[in-house]
Amino acid sequence: MTPPDETLQDTLLDAALVHVPFDGWSDTAFVAAAQDIGIDDATARAIFSRGPVDLALAYHARGDQAMVDRLKSEDLSNLKFREKIAAAVRFRLEAVEDRELVRRGTTLFSLPHHAPDGARAVWQTCDLIWTELGDTSDDVNWYTKRATLAGVYSATLLYWLGDSSPDYAATWAFLDRRIDEVMQIETLKAKVRGSAILKPFLAGPDWLASQIKPPAKMPDLDLPGMMKPRK
Repeated sequence: MTPPDETLQDTLLDAALVHVPFDGWSDTAFVAAAQDIGIDDATARAIFSRGPVDLALAYHARGDQAMVDRLKSEDLSNLKFREKIAAAVRFRLEAVEDRELVRRGTTLFSLPHHAPDGARAVWQTCDLIWTELGDTSDDVNWYTKRATLAGVYSATLLYWLGDSSPDYAATWAFLDRRIDEVMQIETLKAKVRGSAILKPFLAGPDWLASQIKPPAKMPDLDLPGMMKPRK
């Protein structure tokens, strides 16, 4: 099967963004976008096989790409690592042109049958952040880092959707507090590992954790509805 043209993917997505604030990530918006660019429904669904769901995921992937591009172009060398994490989350949210597009997306992915897609999209964002910041973990920490960041990112996203402060200052303060809380936990874990009394009790769990490996890298796939950040 011939892969869909990326230009046509982008064109259809751009057309949909006009309708989503009013109709949500719905079949109504999807069909209207296809009509706007002069393609029939069959052609549109050859590009995004699950219609509005794949369209919403493509929009999320576009935001991820903007974040990755900015991480590559900005000089973060003078920042502490926690500040780099905060910057990455901020870059991701600042990639959004209209909060209503994300608000409509949270509604879509809150539905039980689409929740796995939403969770996978958030995980993808957090994985990209850690990867771009040079994470080399190859044990259970690969998972815990991304799971922890997913919690921070999701909470910050929801706060940001309702934030009316100038330049989202309240959101960035909220983000800093969430990261500080995570860092306090990491500090506590380091102290436990440094304790002559407690360290022996961690030998078994630490060994077990070291046996857990990240998933094998999936081959690049070019399937309908998939828009992945560029290397």
